[in-house]
Amino acid sequence: MHITVEPRENYAILYLAGEFDTYYVPALQEEVDGLLKANVNSAVLNLRLVKFINSTALGAIIKASKQFGDAGGRMVIAHPSKFCRDILEKVGLDRVVPIYDTDEEAAANLDKSAPAADAAEDAIFEEDKSSVIFSPVDAQRVAHFISESSSPVNPVHGHSFGGRWSGIGRMAGLDDASVRFTWSGGKTNLEPFAMAQLLALGTDWRIKFRLPLLKKGYCEAVATISEVEERADGIKVQATFNEIDEETRASVRQYAADMAYLKEELRKATDA
Repeated sequence: MHITVEPRENYAILYLAGEFDTYYVPALQEEVDGLLKANVNSAVLNLRLVKFINSTALGAIIKASKQFGDAGGRMVIAHPSKFCRDILEKVGLDRVVPIYDTDEEAAANLDKSAPAADAAEDAIFEEDKSSVIFSPVDAQRVAHFISESSSPVNPVHGHSFGGRWSGIGRMAGLDDASVRFTWSGGKTNLEPFAMAQLLALGTDWRIKFRLPLLKKGYCEAVATISEVEERADGIKVQATFNEIDEETRASVRQYAADMAYLKEELRKATDA
């Protein structure tokens, strides 16, 4: 990764290019320290040319934002690449370090108040909004609950209803033993009670989910429903992995550790 610092009248723009990972965190910290020593207490972090960013780099951004804030200034992000924007929004970092589309817009907002840190911290890691795709190991079970007339088109692939039916939930938690997600029923017209009967305790499901910060595409596993909670707008489910390859399990373990690390970095950055 390469960093270019462009001084302005009362702030600086840091242009980052390449892959922002653990190896380059000290380089960013060195630039931040240099600006603060020069009494430059606000900065715009331009991520337009950053192709990849990992959890340690996100932690470094949180730390830098805290340092500028402690110095009486502010740090914001400008023009992130699509990859960076997706990651920043997925983990909720944009609620603490604001994102703007251009350098000019970012600079114009440097003197505005930062978002409420405590509220943002609670919201950021409460629920990861990643999609979880689930399909039955026993296709006949779905046919028992969902008629072709009530769900004529598969919500994932778009083909007509049949044994390949899949539902889409929202991830609520993940570790190397299980995944937790919520489901509103999609286009099935099922009430929460019927949803809970469909995804009943002890039933097996093929699960697909993403791991932001680590890899592209979906991870796959077979999991058994171990908890079901009915809610007014759907259900919350825990599915315990019973068929998952070791590489995927290791990736899940790393992802959980990364999210815990980010939460701790954010806690330290927002402590009064």
